[in-house]
Amino acid sequence: MEWPTYLDEYEKLITRMSTPRVMIDNAGCATATRVMIDSGKKHRILLDAVQILTDLNLSIEKAYVSSDGLWFMDVFHVTDLNGNKLTDESVLSYIEQSLETVHCRRSRSFNGLTALELTGTDRVGLLSEVFAVLSDLNCNVVEAKVWTHNGRIASLIYLKDDHSGSPIEDSQKLETIEAMLRNVLKGDNDIRSASTVVSMAVTHTERRLHQMMFADRDYERKPIIKTSEDSPVVSVQNYLERDYSVVNIQAKDRTRLLFDIVCTLTDMEYVVFHATVDTTGDRASLEFFMRHMDGTPISSEAEKQRVVLCLQAAIERRASQGVRLELCTPDRKGLLADVTRTFRENGLNVTRAEISTTVETAQNVFYVTDALGNIPDSKIIESVRQKIGLSNLKVKELPFIHHQKGKKEEGGTMGTGGAMLFSIGSLVRRNLYNLGLIRSYS
Repeated sequence: MEWPTYLDEYEKLITRMSTPRVMIDNAGCATATRVMIDSGKKHRILLDAVQILTDLNLSIEKAYVSSDGLWFMDVFHVTDLNGNKLTDESVLSYIEQSLETVHCRRSRSFNGLTALELTGTDRVGLLSEVFAVLSDLNCNVVEAKVWTHNGRIASLIYLKDDHSGSPIEDSQKLETIEAMLRNVLKGDNDIRSASTVVSMAVTHTERRLHQMMFADRDYERKPIIKTSEDSPVVSVQNYLERDYSVVNIQAKDRTRLLFDIVCTLTDMEYVVFHATVDTTGDRASLEFFMRHMDGTPISSEAEKQRVVLCLQAAIERRASQGVRLELCTPDRKGLLADVTRTFRENGLNVTRAEISTTVETAQNVFYVTDALGNIPDSKIIESVRQKIGLSNLKVKELPFIHHQKGKKEEGGTMGTGGAMLFSIGSLVRRNLYNLGLIRSYS
């Protein structure tokens, strides 16, 4: 039996309605490339879009989110990290194709590797002990990311067997790895909360780190070592006329800031309906109109305070503390254990790390402080470099986001306390004005 032709056309219409439409514009803005997405499919598209753009190391200078019922439009003003527009056609094509197929995308898969998730109490030398255990058990660390915040540590480590080059699948060996690492993480004072798990789920690594630290409730803990004095300012109010909760954030701008915030709101099961993001100099101002997934706003002062703490934690986790050290050297067995042991022996604490191996070359980044969270003495850094190899371990500046001074603003940013003064209709009109789609929002 053949289906009527109109049913095929209906199916095509539904597919088109649920597939994001992407427009990339290099002419409408003097300082950035505009990436515009509209679709009838709202759920998670904002997080997926931000994830794609940040994974390309793009700087999001401005963003506007407007949704009305099942229709929405997200607009991102993006540059490379040097503040330039995007002109490489292959990059533009990749962005367009990735965003248009976001509904069927999967997170990056680490085929052929075993994933370990670790959480526990941070301390000087902990990473050295972890890598030493893995080296002794003939585990080759291929990829890893380590975050620390408020005295806690979370890490995702991707391994393979050092001898066979295959994923580690022997259940007895996996149990041994888990048990030994759990003992290391426990130390003398973390008997209950240290955790080691062999992960089977394929998840975006940085999103998973946020989830791990959120589950570990790092946002409720007090820092053990010195943290950045430039803490983000977060406020939450309810806009009762439209049943929205309004979150305002003022923070130091950096790469992946928007991803960290949207990731956390998504995992806390909030849906963003309208948003404005603006950066000026090294500052970022962000405003989100959101509700619970069931359509209701935040209902209590306790929940508002929890949102404030969770967003502050999400922003601070990635904030780079200390000196950035870059290691580039041929990979070998025990390399990570040796390098991090040298850090420990010289009193350096690793606050964040990104480990990767490409064609048998280790390309690793470490952020280090002294034991109290201060910038280490330059003589200690040079001594460590001498021991590891001056040509292998280099001191780098912290990542820099370029913003042109005095550039013409394309639209105002709502003040922290002024959210309640705007109707949603006014917000949408203003966003459309900022997008260049209408001449005036007055």
